[in-house]
Amino acid sequence: MLKIPALLLISAVFTVSAAVGQNNLMQRFQYTPNAYVQDKGYNPDPSAIKVARLHYGGGGDWYWGNSAIPNFLQFIRENTNFPVDTIERQVKIMDPDLFQYPFLFATGHGVISFSAEEKERLRQYLLGGGFLFVNDSYGMDKTFRKEMQDLFPEREVVELPFDHPIYHSFYDFPNGPPKIHEHDGKPPRGYAIILNGRVAMYFLVESDIGDGWEDPQVHNDPEAKRLEALKMGLNLLTYALLY
Repeated sequence: MLKIPALLLISAVFTVSAAVGQNNLMQRFQYTPNAYVQDKGYNPDPSAIKVARLHYGGGGDWYWGNSAIPNFLQFIRENTNFPVDTIERQVKIMDPDLFQYPFLFATGHGVISFSAEEKERLRQYLLGGGFLFVNDSYGMDKTFRKEMQDLFPEREVVELPFDHPIYHSFYDFPNGPPKIHEHDGKPPRGYAIILNGRVAMYFLVESDIGDGWEDPQVHNDPEAKRLEALKMGLNLLTYALLY
């Protein structure tokens, strides 16, 4: 974890950037409460950063790992001064409040696919400053990289080099994304769509940090692995709102 003075400095910048990002995203849409949001424990702070799980189509188990996001958000609250809403939100691409969320998380084992209408709206979201992190919990790689290319045919899907800021925005990952689960035993890879010099969509395979966010008894991951997964998640969130 960063020392307190640096942490406070990053927190101040982070808070301002989060507000600017949300304003840009919301300028075309009026916010309405999401039907999925739980009332209990709601954080009334309007400046709090909100993270949403993407409820996608295509048949994949979008709901996989119900302890992942709450644990991730609690980690942020306990290890930073970032103002974060610890309630998990769930959103579909066509929901009216999509642009309320600067950071979307998607995970699962099956196929993610978007309709033509969803692709256009997701393009608007990403071009407007939104960030989508897709965590391959196993089985998404072949189909989703094609979906990324179809979403932005004018952009190349690239593998990020290990010196990219996404691996150094809060914690240092000099060797790129951490290897949390074995899967096919291949090294982890992070693929991206870059818009105007900024990573707008990040697709992580052969790593599965989403499973690493879950409760310890779910996968029996060593504590060191779980900590790596949570730290990488914090890097992604920091990058999403600062870059």
